[in-house]
Amino acid sequence: MTDSVSDILLALIWIGVSVGAYILSLKLYQKCHYHPLLHPLVGSTIGIIALLFLVDLDYQVYQQHVSFIAFMLGPVTVALAVPLYNQLHVLLRMGWRVIVPILVGGTIAPLLAWLSIYAFETPLNLQMTMLVKSITTPLAMGTAESIGGSASLAAVFVIVTGIIGAIFAPWVFKLTSNQSHMAQGVALGTVAHAVGTSRAVTTSEVCAAFATLAVCLNGIVTAIVLPLLFSS
Repeated sequence: MTDSVSDILLALIWIGVSVGAYILSLKLYQKCHYHPLLHPLVGSTIGIIALLFLVDLDYQVYQQHVSFIAFMLGPVTVALAVPLYNQLHVLLRMGWRVIVPILVGGTIAPLLAWLSIYAFETPLNLQMTMLVKSITTPLAMGTAESIGGSASLAAVFVIVTGIIGAIFAPWVFKLTSNQSHMAQGVALGTVAHAVGTSRAVTTSEVCAAFATLAVCLNGIVTAIVLPLLFSS
């Protein structure tokens, strides 16, 4: 009984620390006018890693304590349907003009990543895992396992992909003179999944809606097609 209470207290503490680190990083991000390098996921990740190092806590133990956060990834992703619903009339009007770019981007992004590691003759399970890097974590982990990849490694690839996408996307948009919130949303959602969508939310509701559509469509199609093409 004592051990159970202790485990619950530790879980609450580390969940509180994780949420607190994110809130502080978010405040800094907002105060610095959403500078890409100060994305809250970057700041909170660095802060938590530093804290784990200071208290000499193994990451696996930390992961067990904050498993509730991982569990909530699925329900929280559903909340992205709100901006999608609000802009549904725009999405219906666009039709195939928004669906085709999502499917093309959702194909090119993982293929380029796969080719980059295939050239170095990396293990097959690593190659399979790389193919799910651009879909949201819950789908990526399950899909990776079904095609012979690693679920835990898939989560790492997805997070890194999302952070890089959220950081560099504003610079890419500026470099390409892309001022369309629709196009920006499609790009962020297709390539950088939910993390990119969180960046889209700070741009506009239209951008968030198209990013949400991209996350959902790309994730569903990838989760269906890859297991059909590859079997574990």
